[in-house]
Order: sequence, then structure tokens, then C-alpha cells
Amino acid sequence: MKKNILIVDDSALMRRVLSDIINKDDRFCVADVARNGETALALLNENPQKYDAVLLDFFMPDMNADELLLHLDLRRMKAKVIVISGIIKSDAMEIIHALEHGAFDFVTKPENFVIAKEKHFEERLLQCIELATSQEETMGVMQKSTTVKRPLRRKKPISINSITKGNGKGSVRGGKLIALACSTGGPKALHQVIPKLPPNLAAPMIVVQHMPKGFTKSLAERLDEMSQLHVKEAEDGDVLSKGTVYIAKGGSQLRVDSKGGKKILRVTEEAARNGLKPCADIMYESLVESDYEEIVCVVLTGMGGDGTEGIRQLSKKNNIYSITQTADTCTVYGMPKVFYQSGLADEILPLQDIADAIRKHVGVQ
Repeated sequence: MKKNILIVDDSALMRRVLSDIINKDDRFCVADVARNGETALALLNENPQKYDAVLLDFFMPDMNADELLLHLDLRRMKAKVIVISGIIKSDAMEIIHALEHGAFDFVTKPENFVIAKEKHFEERLLQCIELATSQEETMGVMQKSTTVKRPLRRKKPISINSITKGNGKGSVRGGKLIALACSTGGPKALHQVIPKLPPNLAAPMIVVQHMPKGFTKSLAERLDEMSQLHVKEAEDGDVLSKGTVYIAKGGSQLRVDSKGGKKILRVTEEAARNGLKPCADIMYESLVESDYEEIVCVVLTGMGGDGTEGIRQLSKKNNIYSITQTADTCTVYGMPKVFYQSGLADEILPLQDIADAIRKHVGVQ
């Protein structure tokens, strides 16, 4: 049976473009179209079970996407909303708010009709709709909220001379690092993890969130507003400091390098791996030669399996402790599922418990 899609856009041209893309795919059909958020809300109120997904233009007269999402939340309506918006600086923070308020994901709107007809936009749109309408993936092997503990792996001895106390002003030899990976549903998940961490967390945190260029800075700024920790978009040459969270820059790769006893972030323009920029596997692999006492690896919601292979390589030479998310608290049970099935996970926890697990394992200064 085809999945029913509701299109909400004030542009007649964009409604036609989106309808053409959807209707030629035999998995989906456009059930209704709406010119604004008020009409969409009326359709959803009338028959909330009718639509498997909603494509929602962000900026519309009378009621924009964020306002519609708030109305849906107040009515406890669980529509799978995919926001479509331009990729300009003024839009980025608005998209972060929409994801925070319950949007499933977002797709960047083509700048013109010609780009809208290109294969890349069509593939991205259909992939997003497929994920939103096929949530059986989230009902996997860890459907119930559970905690699983495995013995701590120690791959190499740690010399007492290699561990120093540090003062939170730049990385030192030894110590701990938190390295986190997430994708679809990640911004909302990060909002439930990072703001719960204490300001004196005894480790820096690096985060790979799959997002295009232009959005990760706004994500970092929003998390910084909400958190006791300092959160920033990673910049080339940043020295890793305890109590700071570094979000990988969209459209670039993130690596960790050592220089003069300090850990330095490298933001590079190298090619995508498996279509991903940033790619968590690259970030984890860059840590293989590091001298951290322990690296706490965290894998949250997202499609695919990015992060698992990088952590596997890391576990062969480094002391790691790994945490992943239960299926029932994931937006998409892809990355956590692959990681769980790899046998590398030390703990499988509900999203709401992950911040506390990080704090307990890493400690405070």
C-alpha cells in the first residue's frame, strides 16, 4: 500500500515539483496539498491518521512551520514532519528550532526550478520520506529500554607518568575524551544530552552530527544557549579543552591531531566517505594513535552505520568505553542498531539516561 503524503507550501510551483517527484515513486502518493499552515492544521485535525508524512515549507504566511509544529505538539499529534527550507544563514537557527520542536528531519530547498529537477534533490527527498514512513527499523532487537553492561576493555597498559591532572585549559597527555556520533534525529537527541552535562565535566567532547554546511554553527549556538558547558562549532586549530563541546563543521571532515602535548582539531576539506561530510568513522580513526587514558564513544540515533567501523578500529589499540541508545528512544534505529550488533557496546541506555552515564564515567574536575 502506498504511503500518503501531505504537501504544505505557499508556492504553487513547488507544490507541483514535489508532487511530481512523489507521485512517480510507486511507494508514495500525494494525498492532499495545502497552501499554508492553517489549512494543513485543519486537514490534520480532521483526519490525523490519514497522512504517513508531511512535507512542510518553513516560511509561509499566517503560520510558519515552527508554529505548526507547536500546535501539533500541544494537540499531541505525532505527524512525521519533514521541513523544507532554503540554506541561508537566517534560516539555519529556525531549522534547529523546528528539529527541537519535533520535526523528523529537513531537506534544503532548491534555489530554482532547474535544481529542483536534479537527481540529488529528488534522491534526498525520497530517502527522507522513506525513513519517516518506515519506522519498523526502530522496533529492533532492543525495543525495550534496558541497560546492558559489558566488561571494560583495556587494550594497552597505562603508565602513571602519562596521566596528568590538567587544569581544563587545553588537552594534556592521558585523561579522557568523549566522542559522539549521530545523524537523523540527532539534533533533538543532543538537546537531551548536552544540556544535562555539568560545566566542570572532566573531559572535552567532540560531536559528529550529519548536517550540511551552514547549519552546524547554529546547532552549536543553540546548544550553547541551553547548556552549562561551552558548545561551539569546531574550527581548525582548536585546542581540545575540558568542559567544552566541539560540533564538527557541516561539509567538512573532523580529525584530532597531537601537537606539543596538546590535542588539536583539524577541520579539513577532504572528500566525503560513504557520502558523509562530516563522517564519524574518520573522526574515530583519527584517535587511534592518541594517548588518551580512555575514550568514551557514544552512538545516537541515525540512519546507516557510520561510527561503528571507526570505533572498531579504535578498540583494537585504545582503551574505550562505549554507550549507545535503545531502539525505543531513537528517531531512526540505524546507527545504534549496527553498533549494538557489532558487540562493541558496553551500555545500551534510553536517551534520557545517557548524559548521566557520561557524567558518571568521565567524572568532574
